[in-house]
Amino acid sequence: MEETTRPQEGLSVYIGKDSQAIIDDYGKPERIEPSAYGYDWWIYKGFSGTYMQVGVTKEKIVTIYAIGNQLNVAPYTIGQPIEDIFRSTILETEITVSTDDGTYRFELSEEDLYIRPLVPLGEIFAQLAIDKFTGTLSSIRFLDKKTLITQKPYELVYNGNLIKPDELKRDDWDAIEEGSKKQVFDITNIIRERFDLYPLEWDETVSTVAYEHSKDMKNQEYFSHDSPEFGSLAERLDVNGIDYNAAAENIAKDYIDGPAVVEGWLNSDDHRKTLLDDKYTNLGVGVYQRYYTQNFIEME
Repeated sequence: MEETTRPQEGLSVYIGKDSQAIIDDYGKPERIEPSAYGYDWWIYKGFSGTYMQVGVTKEKIVTIYAIGNQLNVAPYTIGQPIEDIFRSTILETEITVSTDDGTYRFELSEEDLYIRPLVPLGEIFAQLAIDKFTGTLSSIRFLDKKTLITQKPYELVYNGNLIKPDELKRDDWDAIEEGSKKQVFDITNIIRERFDLYPLEWDETVSTVAYEHSKDMKNQEYFSHDSPEFGSLAERLDVNGIDYNAAAENIAKDYIDGPAVVEGWLNSDDHRKTLLDDKYTNLGVGVYQRYYTQNFIEME
């Protein structure tokens, strides 16, 4: 098997570099949106094949999420069969990360190994998002040590100081949620294009319905398509005067961000069917903290 060392080419080489390096090579981002982890997402979406999100803090690149199939994500490629990945990469159920703050051991489940394995690449890490239905690499996330520990995407045992994200106020969340819903929308359409489906239209009114459902689930401490107070999706759409032929809803909670939640839906049978249903024309997305709602609409 090949040694998993830091690649000499591709997007991973930017981790740890000044943000000017990505500007020099890819230009200025189309959008800049805050995350819940102390860095800003720089959104690059010239077209679907080049969609990526670059995490920047204090003018340093700390993480990159890439789903565009024309991006260089060496030592892997978007769309690569998992058989090739498993042949060339040693996957471990326990990965230890040492920093000046302590020692951290991530424990991956069998499911983690199959759909979102973590691979050390020298001093950085690659988190692979596998589409289990096609058996291919759907997207990849490169991270430095601190970002990985702060996000805690797997079970974690540590000795030392636990690195936590900053406490966020409502104004902080407002900006994060606004960015997350756009990211969920963009990535959803990239995945639909991957399966030769038409992109969905953004629907602001439907997005408001989705946002209110995410907020209601968080505040009323439930997780369901049916709100104890506001009812089913059909009832919530009707009371807002939305005319439609068909509608469906995806919900999720506790994912670290927009990219992670879309990959989660893609690997869930029922959510995937909705995500890839060719009859829908419009999409509304609502994010409230770590509660996520997608409302799909076939317009009349």
